[in-house]
Amino acid sequence: MKHKESLLTRFKNLFIGRAHSLQDKNVFQHLSLIAFFAWVGLGADGLSSSCYGPSEAFLALNTHTYLSIFVALGTVLTIFVIAASYSQIVELFPSGGGGYLVASKLLSPKVGMVSGCALLIDYVLTITVSIASGADAVFSLLPLHWQPYKMAFAILIIFLMMLLNMRGIKESILPLVPIFLTFLATHVFIIIYGIATHVPRLPAVAQATHADLSSSISSIGFFGVMFMVLRAYSMGAGTYTGIEAISNGLPALREPRVQTAKHTMRYMAFSLAFMVMGLMLSYLLYNVTPQAGKTLNGILFEKATMGWYPKGAYLFVFIALVSEACLLFVAAQAGFLDGPRVLANMAVDRWFPTRFATLSDRLVIQNGILIMSGLAAAIMIFTHGSVRLLIVFYSINVFITFALSQLGMVRHWWGARATVRDWLKKFLINGFGLSLTLFILLSMVTVKFFEGGWVTLLITGVLVSIALVIKRHYRGTAVLLGRLDTLVAATEGSESLALPGAPVCAPDNLLCVPNGKTAVLLVSGFNGIGLHTLFGVVRLFEGFKNFVFVQVGVVDAGNFKGAQEVDGVKQHMSEDLNRYVRFMKKQGFYAEGVAILGVDVVYEVAQAAPSIMERFPNAVFFGGQLIFPDETLMLRFLHNHTVFMLQKKLYREGIPFVILPIRV
Repeated sequence: MKHKESLLTRFKNLFIGRAHSLQDKNVFQHLSLIAFFAWVGLGADGLSSSCYGPSEAFLALNTHTYLSIFVALGTVLTIFVIAASYSQIVELFPSGGGGYLVASKLLSPKVGMVSGCALLIDYVLTITVSIASGADAVFSLLPLHWQPYKMAFAILIIFLMMLLNMRGIKESILPLVPIFLTFLATHVFIIIYGIATHVPRLPAVAQATHADLSSSISSIGFFGVMFMVLRAYSMGAGTYTGIEAISNGLPALREPRVQTAKHTMRYMAFSLAFMVMGLMLSYLLYNVTPQAGKTLNGILFEKATMGWYPKGAYLFVFIALVSEACLLFVAAQAGFLDGPRVLANMAVDRWFPTRFATLSDRLVIQNGILIMSGLAAAIMIFTHGSVRLLIVFYSINVFITFALSQLGMVRHWWGARATVRDWLKKFLINGFGLSLTLFILLSMVTVKFFEGGWVTLLITGVLVSIALVIKRHYRGTAVLLGRLDTLVAATEGSESLALPGAPVCAPDNLLCVPNGKTAVLLVSGFNGIGLHTLFGVVRLFEGFKNFVFVQVGVVDAGNFKGAQEVDGVKQHMSEDLNRYVRFMKKQGFYAEGVAILGVDVVYEVAQAAPSIMERFPNAVFFGGQLIFPDETLMLRFLHNHTVFMLQKKLYREGIPFVILPIRV
């Protein structure tokens, strides 16, 4: 069996990597991202939308293509307004200011939950639409008879991105930097080249725009033109998701995090605004029209390089489109990085199963990555990888989060107007952001609802309902556990409380009896569960001379935010163990505590067990397991059964392990 485990470990180390040590003081420095890498991993989500956002908006205008200038200007304005408002969110929430946390703290936990659910769906769609668009770009370079293989290719990319992200944040971004730079260089060059070689045409474009606007108003009226422009704008609204990603991904950034986030936001906003405006204008300058099997960007590059040396033109277009496809895969990083983080934050607050907050030995939110990948693959199959359909689903949810975040900030600045000097400036920035994002949200729901947007809202509603049911269960469980915790006060507050069978012995004379019977108790803090397990051992078993309390301080997404937070886990763990030791010594028993820091309770206890058995050959391990009145499938999913897995693990090593039931 050991040989089999060794092979599995080697396989895991090969594809995912070796475990990171929490004892390494520089672990946060190694894993965190500087502004440039954050721009690649998080800002690429927004920048990559230039591969499909402008083209979808352009196509939505049909023959009124010159109205795209207004769509482009509106998009640029929105980018800078949202970026400015999220810079203020970053300042107010320096440890992480995603839409879930902002709405939860500034509005209410339930509103925050709605924001978080909307964001989760949006990040799943971020992965799906990015990879589907990348597949489109790749297959636009291939013959038409290759199209049937596009779906399998997209699913393969999701799987590869999943593996890459399970290796770690920085490891998933470093290989993508050359792709990002190639995309930036080719696209910036073609935009500048296109505008510079068409300067004489700019007045004609302005005149054509005015003529198109006048004729459109004459034929369909002012409100008809407004609706058409808003619909085109909504089709390109996926452009803004990268801004939220930076704010939500703050814990992954290098210290000082606020400054790093602001630099990243600045890089992203200016590069994205330049790309959107430049591409829209270039479509007009080159009279780009749709062709079967090709993206608008691909057609633009072919037209722009038409007068070049043939082989050089083909090579440039090939490199540009390959980098475009690959950048779309990079953009899926925002979903892989921030989706699991949002899920983990909600799991910490008990809106979702707590297992989604756990970290792997690579210190990534592995369960979150797996579920985001699985959902993205399912949606990819359900929509057949149709970018047009995915974009209809896309972006409504992110504007729910945008609007709620801005509302929370407006409420905060208004409440802090007596204490914050420049509150009015901050209030107006977030107020304008609220007005803009709310207007866009209502417009998109109106425009997209009957085209398929209702599906996104329905799925989000179902997820909200699931979160409410899970929260109610955990709240009920907390009430039941609260009854057990009455023992805590009795244990520390009463001199008369004594364990049955406790020896009469002065604490100063207590010595360890190495060959004596030893009870090794697994505890998760000084609480009712641990004390009930302890009392059960003393009541049901006789002759124990030594008591060893083992506690694993679990580092999860809720406390893995810096060295200070991890040190806090160690200190709290030490205090809990000392309370057990003091109580048992008061009862006349020898006792000691073993504190372990890790991410996996089963693994850490299994590693420590042999050394404990070496010191105490007659030791028996004990663990408590909650027994609920009704055992259901939901209970099994929401509560981990760590003690059963650990019992199985230790049995294989010949170490006795007893599980004591605790009825609640």
